[in-house]
Amino acid sequence: MRFGFAARDTIFFPPGKSSNLLRGAFGTIFRKMACAPECPGARECDAREACPYARMFEPSALDGGPSGLVNWPRPFVFRASRLDGRTVSAGTTFSFDLNLFDMRSPAVAYLVLTFAQVAREGLGPGRGRADLTGVWRLGEREEPVSQVFDGQRFLLQDGPAPMEIRLTAEEPVARVKVRFVTPTELKSAQEVSSRPEFHVLAGRIRDRLSTLRACYDEGPLDLDFRAFGERAARVRMTRCEIGRVEVERRSSRTGQSHSIGGFVGEAEYVGELGEFMPYLKAAQWTGVGRQTVWGKGEIAIQPASQ
Repeated sequence: MRFGFAARDTIFFPPGKSSNLLRGAFGTIFRKMACAPECPGARECDAREACPYARMFEPSALDGGPSGLVNWPRPFVFRASRLDGRTVSAGTTFSFDLNLFDMRSPAVAYLVLTFAQVAREGLGPGRGRADLTGVWRLGEREEPVSQVFDGQRFLLQDGPAPMEIRLTAEEPVARVKVRFVTPTELKSAQEVSSRPEFHVLAGRIRDRLSTLRACYDEGPLDLDFRAFGERAARVRMTRCEIGRVEVERRSSRTGQSHSIGGFVGEAEYVGELGEFMPYLKAAQWTGVGRQTVWGKGEIAIQPASQ
C-alpha cells in the first residue's frame, strides 16, 4: 500500500532512518489506539491472541505459532528509502509504501487510522505535522491500482485485494543483476556473510518466504529446501560491487543504540536462474536478511549486462 501525505510543517527525515522513524511512530500510536491503558504488555495480556497490535507489532507474544519458531517476523515492511535525508517543506506532498503480509487478519483499517494520527502528532526530529490524504493498493509494477482511503473515508468495504506471486518458473533465465537498495545483511552458518553469494541470497529469501507463509498464510512452503540450496549453489556470482554503510538506530524504549547498517550495491549472477526468479521477485516486496522491519534488505532486480 502507498500512504500519501500533505505536510503542514517542515518535516526532516534523517539519512538512512526513514523506515526506522516510521516504524517507531507506528508502534507507539498503534499501541495507544488498540490497547487499553492498563494493558500490561503484549506478552502478559490475556487478550493478546485477538489483539491487532500484538499480532502486527509483537507477534512473538502470540500462542499457537509455527512449531519451533520463537521469534516471529513482523508481517510488514516499510519502503521509505526515497525519504532518507529529505526535507519536506510545508504545503508539499510526500509518500511511503508499506507491504503487508498478513492474509489472516490484515487490520488495514488500523494501519490507516494509525498513520493518520501519526501524521497529526508529527514526524521526524522536529515533529512536523502532516495530513494523510490518501492510501492506495499497489500493483506489481508499484503503481496505484485502487484507492483504499481518500483522506476522509474508506472506499473499499472489504479492504484491498492481496497480490499473489506464484513461485513457479515461467521461462529460462541465464543472467540477472540484483541491486541492494538499502543496507543488507545475510547470515550463513550463523555468521554474517561479507558477500552476497547466490546460494546464501536465495537461501535467505526461501527461508523468509516460508516463515511468512507459515505465520500469516497457508503454512510453510512445500519445497525440498536442501535440493533448492544445492541448485542455487551452482549459480555463479560474476560481478560484485558493494560497499558497507553504517547506520545506527536509538531505541526510544531502552535508550540504547543498535546498528542497522549493511552492504549496498550490485551483484550479477549467471546460471540456471529460471526457478529462482519468482523468489527474487517476491523478495522485492518482502525484503531479505536481517532487520527487514527497519527497512533493511530492500532489493531490486534488473537486467544483467552481457
